[in-house]
Amino acid sequence: MSPDDIVVTDLKGNKLNGHRNPSSELAMHLLIYRLRPDVNAVCHAHPPTATGYAAAGLPLNRAILAELVVSLGCIPVARYGTPGTPELTDAIEPFVQSHDAILMANHGVVTYGPDLLTAFFRMETAEHFAQVSLVTEMLGKQVLLSSKDVEKLLAARARYGIQTAAGAGPECAMLTADGADRITLTRRELNALVDEAVQKDRARR
Repeated sequence: MSPDDIVVTDLKGNKLNGHRNPSSELAMHLLIYRLRPDVNAVCHAHPPTATGYAAAGLPLNRAILAELVVSLGCIPVARYGTPGTPELTDAIEPFVQSHDAILMANHGVVTYGPDLLTAFFRMETAEHFAQVSLVTEMLGKQVLLSSKDVEKLLAARARYGIQTAAGAGPECAMLTADGADRITLTRRELNALVDEAVQKDRARR
């Protein structure tokens, strides 16, 4: 099949005309349209900071700015799939219905929305999210919103007309100041760990 054999239509079945070939990622776009009837536009790009997070396999899931929690919630990382192949669509499929932006490992970012401007702004927001997150990491400190604050912000999404989920699944829960990186130990467990560390230290001497 040559590019000339591919017919692209809008959601009403009208043929779309143009002088350029469809994207090699056409299957990814069509998957998103199929899984999300509310979506009328898809934006795929490689913004440097967000793509850096994708290449590092790190989701953007820290509740560091109220506006980001409200607008996008969490941005997960889909496993790597060779561009232009079913591997790529298989990788992003589990995240499409619950997220409005996805980092694609070692590749880039895809965002989508009810119109092209919304999809584009979500791409801009994803890159902004990544830049702010990177700055906090470079400064060596992230002051995260509490889980109660995150719940209020997620509840506010409906008031702003944001109907889609803001991150579902344990792989993409918004990590908060009162839950992130916290380990709970009993005093006995803590003492045992301290004693073990001391013994190992003495053994090295």
